[in-house]
Amino acid sequence: MKIRDILAQGKPTLSFEVFPPKTEDNYNTVEKAAKEIAKLKPAFMSVTYGAGGGTSDYTVGIASDIKEYGVTPLAHLTCVSSTREKVQGVLKELKAHGIENVLALRGDIPENGQTPKVYHYASELIREIKQSGDFCIGAACYPEGHVESANKSVDMDYLKQKVEAGCDFVTTQMFFDNSILYSYLYRIREKGITVPVIAGIMPVTNAKQIKRITQMSGTYLPSRFMSIVDRFGDHPAAMKQAGIAYATDQIIDLIANGVNGIHIYSMNKPDVAGKIKENLSEILGNEYTCTP
Repeated sequence: MKIRDILAQGKPTLSFEVFPPKTEDNYNTVEKAAKEIAKLKPAFMSVTYGAGGGTSDYTVGIASDIKEYGVTPLAHLTCVSSTREKVQGVLKELKAHGIENVLALRGDIPENGQTPKVYHYASELIREIKQSGDFCIGAACYPEGHVESANKSVDMDYLKQKVEAGCDFVTTQMFFDNSILYSYLYRIREKGITVPVIAGIMPVTNAKQIKRITQMSGTYLPSRFMSIVDRFGDHPAAMKQAGIAYATDQIIDLIANGVNGIHIYSMNKPDVAGKIKENLSEILGNEYTCTP
């Protein structure tokens, strides 16, 4: 099923992200985690492509497994480190496996800065995917602005280019203050960007994640969130419980305010995914049809 059709139903949806193994000997571990998360019957599951395409060889395989489990897969595809032949090869594989949803991303610049120079922006990849078959195409958006963008206005121009190139929906980078998303939604709607926006939520279950989050994205960490980390960061079980509770509160507030699409960066942790789904069982089980 195409994700744009799932979102068009106007109901709260919960989806999860998994990432492929870095090496083949860990494939079974990831496959098992994906299978456990699939048992939660999410609206869809996305499979990352890895920094610089490093785990790209396993993306199609995991996405295909998810489809076999009866869940709609969304395969990530990055372009900055790819040749056109590589991109077309992946799209051909996706078609062969009946995978019809692709999240088109520029991807991270390799540390050596060397790329094939075929693609510079995600919009170029979106346009090529659009011309290559009947795919439902997603893209990323950044409520706080991309770390490489000169300012938020420029970042929004890039988002508009992605939409004009043919993307059907966008998923946000993680954020920890819902007011940031609400402000962002207002600004992009004012700019005429009307595609569905899926909110990306990261349950922080250990304090070590904080450093990586801030290094990668520069995401604002509100004082309420930091108080949780300061109080429970040295106690793994407590931090995990508190992190799940914080993410759950974010999601409840989002759904109450008409943000129906929720995507969880679940880090291949079925127990975390399961607890969040359990916390939202009645909210997701009712026929709410609210469109922001």
